[in-house]
Amino acid sequence: MTITPANEAMDLLPSGWYTTEELAQLLKVDPSTVRRWRTARPVQGPPFVRLSSRLTLYSVHDVERWLSSRRTDPGKVA
Repeated sequence: MTITPANEAMDLLPSGWYTTEELAQLLKVDPSTVRRWRTARPVQGPPFVRLSSRLTLYSVHDVERWLSSRRTDPGKVA
């Protein structure tokens, strides 16, 4: 279990949240793809918070950070 610094945890609330369906629509993938990322071993996709067996949320901040980490700059790839 990773312990998150208090100031980072507090930033999650005002940043906004996506549901699985909203994230899938944003990324232009099927919701089943996002669900598969969560159940893959090792887990793939952006960090998530499972509030119940039927509701999983994704922080806007975490999604942006995850997308940035996957970005490839063609000018820097050789």
